[in-house]
Amino acid sequence: MRSLATLLTLFWVISCTKDNSEPIITFGKHDLVSKSLAESWDEGIPLGNGVIGALVWEKQGRLRMSLDNVNLWDLRPMENLNTPDYKFSWVYEQWKNDNYAEVQNRFDVPYDNLPAPSKIPGAALEFEIEGLGDIASSRLSIKDAVCQIKWENGTEFNSFVHATANIGWFKFKGVREGFTPVLIPPAYNLEGKSEVESPVAGQDLRRLKYPKGNVAEEEKSITYTQAGWGGFSYVVSVKWVQKGEALEGCWSISTDFPSWEKKPNAKTVVQEKIKDGYAKSFQEHKQWWKQYWDKSSINIPDEVLEKQWYLEQYKFGSAARDGAPPISLQAVWTADNGKLPPWKGDYHHDLNTQLSYWPSYSGNHLDLENGYLEWLLKNKETFKKYTKEYYESEGLAVPGVTTLTGEPMGGWIQYAFGPTVSGWLGQHFYLHWRYSMDREFLKEKAYPWIKEVAIFFEDISVKNDLGFRKLPISASPETHNNSREAWFGETTNFDLAIIRWTYEKAEELALELRYNKDAERWKNALKAWPYFAIDENEGLMLAPGYPYAVSHRHFSHLLAIHPLGLIDYAKGDDDKAIVNNTINNLINKGPDWWTGYSYSWLGNLQARAFDGEGAAKTLRIFSENFCLPNSFHVNGEQHNRGYSKMKYRPFTLEGNFAFASAIQEMLIQSHSGVVKLFPAIPADWINIKFENLRTYGAFLVSAEMEEGLVTEIEIISEKGGELVLENPFDNDDFTCDKEFQKSTDKIVFNLNAEEKVVVKAKR
Repeated sequence: MRSLATLLTLFWVISCTKDNSEPIITFGKHDLVSKSLAESWDEGIPLGNGVIGALVWEKQGRLRMSLDNVNLWDLRPMENLNTPDYKFSWVYEQWKNDNYAEVQNRFDVPYDNLPAPSKIPGAALEFEIEGLGDIASSRLSIKDAVCQIKWENGTEFNSFVHATANIGWFKFKGVREGFTPVLIPPAYNLEGKSEVESPVAGQDLRRLKYPKGNVAEEEKSITYTQAGWGGFSYVVSVKWVQKGEALEGCWSISTDFPSWEKKPNAKTVVQEKIKDGYAKSFQEHKQWWKQYWDKSSINIPDEVLEKQWYLEQYKFGSAARDGAPPISLQAVWTADNGKLPPWKGDYHHDLNTQLSYWPSYSGNHLDLENGYLEWLLKNKETFKKYTKEYYESEGLAVPGVTTLTGEPMGGWIQYAFGPTVSGWLGQHFYLHWRYSMDREFLKEKAYPWIKEVAIFFEDISVKNDLGFRKLPISASPETHNNSREAWFGETTNFDLAIIRWTYEKAEELALELRYNKDAERWKNALKAWPYFAIDENEGLMLAPGYPYAVSHRHFSHLLAIHPLGLIDYAKGDDDKAIVNNTINNLINKGPDWWTGYSYSWLGNLQARAFDGEGAAKTLRIFSENFCLPNSFHVNGEQHNRGYSKMKYRPFTLEGNFAFASAIQEMLIQSHSGVVKLFPAIPADWINIKFENLRTYGAFLVSAEMEEGLVTEIEIISEKGGELVLENPFDNDDFTCDKEFQKSTDKIVFNLNAEEKVVVKAKR
């Protein structure tokens, strides 16, 4: 098998060596291509490196680059969270006494009404382009992460955000002397009265009450300095050089919090980086993206789904980095519309951050996923303070809605202060271990996190009348929104799934580390909790006595099926029936109140149920109806085709990345301990190929199917160990270059670290 990665490498080498002074841009069929520029920020061409980002679009006849940095935050505290009533026990008493309006006024309303804490925008660069005439093409090369715009008069614009340095570049060819950028500050100080709007629509930036920033123009450079709340400030700087009819320049954004380590500001950065020049910087940038795309690839016969997958991979590579904060609701693309971003651009841990990292595991991007986990560990003491203050408990809880520094923000507190958030986050520590087999990570990070969560669940739970453990009150995001009815008197299937998963995995990891006493403790703790509330015909319910009866966007009640895998086809007919009944009931109740991420999640569920036809159909609906032309997921249905009654368009990223995960689930699964190739593909997908998808056990697998038959498999073992492969061949109709054991339907390999095995169908 001549690898797709190899062919891409050869093409990259050829393209780069044509002109060493300026690498050629690699274009491909998955690029975003148009003959015009977007006229709204959320349809702009996205560029980013996990820390800074840009959106390229047109505003009132000018080319606009909306600039962002993930550390741009107003971190003023929520004063209502520093009161004697800031206790789970107080909330429980108000709920029990039917006095829940007090809770809503105390904790929900301030999130809606106060403008901060919140993510804030950076600034924009604008270029006057009306005199350039008509646009011939606008294109995003996803292979090289560069935007290119060409005008019919021959003018050309290229721009990229450097993959590893916090610097963005732009270059114009064919422009007159004096064609220069204008730096536009955000609308913090516009005249007129600001209005309070919902956190979904975004509040007016003027409500932050910032002083007017300073814009200083020097010789071929502009620097904007803006003071924020509590001593915070940030700097946006741009510098350029003119060489005949060519203009090239670079920009950066730096942030300064009083207690943070001091680093060179943006002005210093651009003054230094401009010396490198566009071409050299692009070479470095291009090399990083080449290595990124070499990590994994797919080739499927559905052009819509394949292109969407590559666009999701592109956005993931633009939004995630080791050492950067997690992917927030909008990552490096904060709204540029004079308002705060939807839901304040915060970190929602009631599904948003979790779904955003689903594709990193089998997609073979653990290096970028690591930033998520390191951020959680970095803020662990903040989370433990929250655990002590709000829950008055030992162990580890995490707020469901947090700031950049992990502080709670409030909101609908059933989820913003949800009791099991830290458990769902714990799954990402577990998955990192299972996909990497990094024993140091297991011992020092994964097990300690899950252990402390398990302690917390012990500490806050009580016994019910039957002697089982339960939460005093429990929720199922986001059922009944933020009303009193959103709290259940019995533990919901959502919370129960996370609790049962935590104890099951705590025991598993303790045994792996030979902590036998701990393992026995967690085994007994699991026995103290009941099993799930299940309807014989409709599958998983919301909670005991509460069936899933109404269409709802958040599939919280079925967490036990996906992503936690506590109920799974591999466990036998009883589980299979529960899975089938649950998915059928979900679909029968209809998509009236689903959002885009609901379809992405359903695609993952259908893949786990080996329903390739259903998964492909569901994911196509997502791609074609819940995404803007630039591929951004905007929650609501955009074309009135009957797929949802939700018609709004707040941009968030979790639906995009859950889509990518679903495609990967269709192509390979390993969560059951057995690697399954092409487990959930439509019948007409007879020619498929993927390379370097990752499995449990730290194996990299490549496979090819031709005319419906698997022809070749390549397996690389990073750490060594046993790989159990469900036999995709007819009996013994294959050859292998390594020893193996074979049963009726399994092929077992015992491999050393870095060992490779190739299996081929007999021809």
